[in-house]
Amino acid sequence: MATIPSLPSRDDMLRMARSTTDITGQLLDTAGNITRIAINTLDPRDGSGTELLRVLRQTTAELAEASASPQAQEAFYRIVDTLTRLGTSGAPLAVHPVSEPAQALLAAIGDSLLPVLDAVEPAVEEVAAAVGELAEAMSPLLPAAAGLGAGVLLALTPVLRAAAEVLRDSSPELRRIADALTAAVAPLMPLQVALAERAAKAGVGVVRATLPPLADLTEAAAATTKAARPVLIAGEELLVATLEHLQPLLLSTATHTGRVARAAAVRVSAAANPAADRGVVVAVTPG
Repeated sequence: MATIPSLPSRDDMLRMARSTTDITGQLLDTAGNITRIAINTLDPRDGSGTELLRVLRQTTAELAEASASPQAQEAFYRIVDTLTRLGTSGAPLAVHPVSEPAQALLAAIGDSLLPVLDAVEPAVEEVAAAVGELAEAMSPLLPAAAGLGAGVLLALTPVLRAAAEVLRDSSPELRRIADALTAAVAPLMPLQVALAERAAKAGVGVVRATLPPLADLTEAAAATTKAARPVLIAGEELLVATLEHLQPLLLSTATHTGRVARAAAVRVSAAANPAADRGVVVAVTPG
């Protein structure tokens, strides 16, 4: 008689609700950051938004023109036909008995990955927050990056058109190359499979022979690190203290270097354009 699964406890329900709330908040924050970045990118006040929209419209028009060709339509029909055949032939596998081991394998992998995901969740949240802050800080650079990307796309468009034209004109030669490669590689496949099986067996033996010494080496390294931990901590503290002592010197050096660079820039500007330094003399006569 099958047992009735136990209901989740109150703590489990609270933990799931808290996790759902946290994930929802992170999704909303991410959506806000994406919206802010999009607004900064498409802002027409700095001129980059209008240029980006123009480039996008031009690119979309070129893509529409390219996709309207008979060759592109035929390729689309072939892709849809292939996907339809794959779906028709692959759908019965979902209920076939051969899919049960695969489902069991996926379940086992999922159960083994849950502790790993729970362990790395805080680090992933911190990294996601740091990436969001970095993206928000780099938002002023996004219009320039968008303009650069648009320029690269426009520069690549003639190259892509020329390559497409060359490949279209050379389709018989491409078919000959494909047939020659197929005829040359097909007899070698059984030999490659046999070599792969032998290599797999040899690799399994090497791994089995290597794992015990590797485990001993790892344990010895861990013991050495544990024993040398006070020395490492002392070295880190010494390095941090040295940096703290050098900080005023570095700041003063940077300030002095900046002053020297500014003075040199002023002198170079004066030497390059002496007419700009001439003042206007105004004579005032008593009435």
